Amino acid sequence: MEIWNRAVELATTVYEITSDFPNEEKYGLISQLRRYVVSISSNIAEGAGRNTDKDFARFLSIAYGSAYELETQIIIATNLKLLDDRESIKLCEEINVLQKMIYAFSKKLNGS
Repeated sequence: MEIWNRAVELATTVYEITSDFPNEEKYGLISQLRRYVVSISSNIAEGAGRNTDKDFARFLSIAYGSAYELETQIIIATNLKLLDDRESIKLCEEINVLQKMIYAFSKKLNGS
């Protein structure tokens, strides 16, 4: 699934970028960013493994929420100058694409 592939690619990028964050953020923003980004692809995968569209849609909803949490943490990291504006914009653009894909797929599963 393209949506899952994009989510995995985003997770890889976030892991790479956060490896350059200061060590004091290990249990702060690094942990949060990584948790949210992994949640997106993990929930898409878990939903795909469920037996009903309703179950799948529920896991997509969780992934959708995680994408918004990730976006918030990216903005905070940018405000703290842990990310430069160029990286932040690129990440937020990819997150927004994923949000739209998740939303559209969820609507399709719900028959809307």
